[in-house]
Amino acid sequence: MSIRGVLIGGLVGLLSGAVVVPAQAAQPSYSVKNGVTQPIHSYQDAIRETVWVDIGLDLDNNGVGDRVAADIIRPATRGKVPVIIDASPYYATNGRGNEAERKTYDAAGVPVKFPLFYDNYFVPRGYAVAMVDFSGSNRSTGCMDTGGRSEVASGKAVIDWLNGRATGYSAVEGGSTVKASWSTGAAAMIGKSWDGSVAQGVASTGVDGLRTIVPIEAISSWYDWFRSDGVSFRGWGTPTNLASGFENANAKAGCEAVRTEMTTGAPANGDYTAMWQQRDYVRNASKVKATVFSVNGRADLNVKPINWGQWLDALPRSTPRKLWLSQTGHVDPFDFRRPEWVRTLHRWFDRWLLNVRNGIEYEPQVSVESGVNQWTEYPMWPAPAARVRLHPVAGSTAGVGKLNFFPGSSAESFTDPGTTTPESAISSPNTTSGERVLYSTGALTHDVRIAGIPRITVSATPSTPTAHLSAFLVDYGPATIRSRTGEGIRTLTNETCWGEDRPGDDACYRETEATTSTVDATIIARGWADLANYQSISAEQPLTPGQRYKMTFRLSTADYVIPKGHRLALVIAGSDRSMVLTPAQLPGLTVHLAETSVQVPVAGIFAGSSTVETPEAPAASRVQQDITPGRLDG
Repeated sequence: MSIRGVLIGGLVGLLSGAVVVPAQAAQPSYSVKNGVTQPIHSYQDAIRETVWVDIGLDLDNNGVGDRVAADIIRPATRGKVPVIIDASPYYATNGRGNEAERKTYDAAGVPVKFPLFYDNYFVPRGYAVAMVDFSGSNRSTGCMDTGGRSEVASGKAVIDWLNGRATGYSAVEGGSTVKASWSTGAAAMIGKSWDGSVAQGVASTGVDGLRTIVPIEAISSWYDWFRSDGVSFRGWGTPTNLASGFENANAKAGCEAVRTEMTTGAPANGDYTAMWQQRDYVRNASKVKATVFSVNGRADLNVKPINWGQWLDALPRSTPRKLWLSQTGHVDPFDFRRPEWVRTLHRWFDRWLLNVRNGIEYEPQVSVESGVNQWTEYPMWPAPAARVRLHPVAGSTAGVGKLNFFPGSSAESFTDPGTTTPESAISSPNTTSGERVLYSTGALTHDVRIAGIPRITVSATPSTPTAHLSAFLVDYGPATIRSRTGEGIRTLTNETCWGEDRPGDDACYRETEATTSTVDATIIARGWADLANYQSISAEQPLTPGQRYKMTFRLSTADYVIPKGHRLALVIAGSDRSMVLTPAQLPGLTVHLAETSVQVPVAGIFAGSSTVETPEAPAASRVQQDITPGRLDG
């Protein structure tokens, strides 16, 4: 062919779009096979960098905007990639995961070790992973404010930077500006405990670009981590105490004003203040645009189960969601359902960050560990449930009676000894106990699923000016469950690997197994309150000994099936020494049964039993209508 022919052929190729592109420029950022993304990128060659992002605050009052360190690992590709973010205060202290992994850096400050398996597994599949130090922790500047605006800004600002709305720098002092030209702008936030809590806080801002969150054992309202309906949890202290264990030197030196605000805003009497309101993500859940995959432990007494229920209930009903509920305590799903967790998380991120049409949003929303390592699926959460009101009725044994559809008419008394525990309160259910009263159904004729947030109304007369209340819904019947020792798991010595390795960061983690116990009673839901907050949790009122008070308070969120033949019981006691502070003067309490009841969210029909008197009208006609879901004082 002549030179002229070559030139014409080349021009035709240009005009027709038939240009041959060099292989490296044509490499896709991800590849899908069998419905999931495949590992096509080298983890060894991944780009590692730190960007300091300005969060738009100066809480340490040094005249320079607070900046959070985002340690990033991403595939070496010219294609743009989405980002999985775990923002945390723990990277230089407690570490992350069952093996307490911490970040490490080389001599030049380049990140080497990224905790957890997210980087090893997802970077080869076309994702970036960013591990962000909360403001005031590790290599970030600014102040820690325990779930407050600074920590929420720590995550939100990184998402804004990924979308060109915030400024990033190459050094903590400033350096050159850095743009996320490699990012699609689509982000996920994931994390356990504090990390997942702030993910919910960021989602509640409605920030654009946050496509999904995966909160694990996460706090939705920090009041409900430190307090419960007017009573303070034992040993939890204040937001100031908590932050002090994770602050870096800069924060300890420059954040006195933030510490003072938190201390003042967390009165020991348990009142709900403006400081708590700022840290209540449930209030703004209606702004959430992200999809939500929530993972929680039914036996978690660190982040109490009220947190996940009120969060999911408050989300827009149109929000695509998924819920896993295990029998464990405060445990990551990687350590109780590992293969299924990695497989499901992979598909979840593929769907919401890369728009892979894998159908995960059409699968059952809810997966509950109904038996040890046995899982039951339900179509949706919140579950369609009737709020059935049950009443305690006195029996022939003092302090022991029936749980019925119709109210009783007498009163029964007990004393708060200051030593009551859940175990002592629910033991010996057929005999009188001076520290509680107990009311139960007979043997249920069908399985009964309780799904939602129970609420109890107690009418009580205290003998002293101070009185705390505890309440438990209990399943009486034999069962084998995960034990409370070790949060329901035991760590083994053998490892399994999830992703790719490189020097300084391997993908292998020790396996776990369930620890089990055989019991004759299981607590379904529990709650605690200060009777002095009977009018509002925002302001306690003085109690007059001998005067009757009526208070409604929440029990923990439940999704639990009581088997046929078991009994459902309500136990009312004074202060639960294992969880809450005891009152200044321990009271005797008289419970007025006619005005006391528990509202139980029952999915399906609440079958009759030998002691639950079935009303002539349908149960639905007796559903409570006079208690508004949410906070008692709005």
